[in-house]
Amino acid sequence: MAVLHVNDLAIPCKGILFDKDGTLLDLLATWGTWADLMLKGLENQLALIGKDNSGPGPGLARVLGTVHDDAGRVIGYDPAGPLSMATAEETNGILAWQLYTAGVPWNEAIARVTAIGKEALNELRRLRAAHPLPELLPFLRQCAAASLKLGVVTSDGAVTTGEQLEWMGITGYFDTVVTRERVTHGKPAPEMAETACRELGLDPEEAVIIGDSNADMQLGKGAGLRLSIGISPAGSAAHLLEADTVISGYHQLRLTI
Repeated sequence: MAVLHVNDLAIPCKGILFDKDGTLLDLLATWGTWADLMLKGLENQLALIGKDNSGPGPGLARVLGTVHDDAGRVIGYDPAGPLSMATAEETNGILAWQLYTAGVPWNEAIARVTAIGKEALNELRRLRAAHPLPELLPFLRQCAAASLKLGVVTSDGAVTTGEQLEWMGITGYFDTVVTRERVTHGKPAPEMAETACRELGLDPEEAVIIGDSNADMQLGKGAGLRLSIGISPAGSAAHLLEADTVISGYHQLRLTI
């Protein structure tokens, strides 16, 4: 059994579960780009019906919990907000609501948001917009050398998750990938972690989780995992209320056998 060293802790473990967005990949590089495209598409739709907001001002900036520069581009996000935590279905509902409250019938609002989303995902695919967090790859190599069993637990869907892991070149490190459609109850319910542990052949107390949201921490606690590690590259950890320990990056993790 390997020992994971994190801050002042030394934790024996046989496996690690990772959230994806903001944990494996740089969330802004992928979903910040996507949010730019979605909000621009929403702005265009509002303009078509005479509700021109003249760019993603305070109203649209709050829709997904994003932070914008003077040109309207996404440069940050609320780690406890929709961009970080919402499922695709929830996000579509949030965006469609903006059109509905502007006078668009609900079914038409959903159809328009779905079309915007399709174009945005196609652009992400064109760009292959997924970049691993700093020092992730060396840590995954440590995990492989220590024969740890690794899994991904994400609120994203199977198609985009598979694509993004492939774009980053890390698919082969993971023995299981549990996406939102594979469970009945998503985060923060423990079902994703329970499913991953079962498929990895691990007892929950033999595994730890690394995630960037408090829902990940709650997932770990609810499933009875050995340790819930919060990762916050931006430095602020106020949202990781139920983390056992918090790191700013993978350089703070070390494995020994």
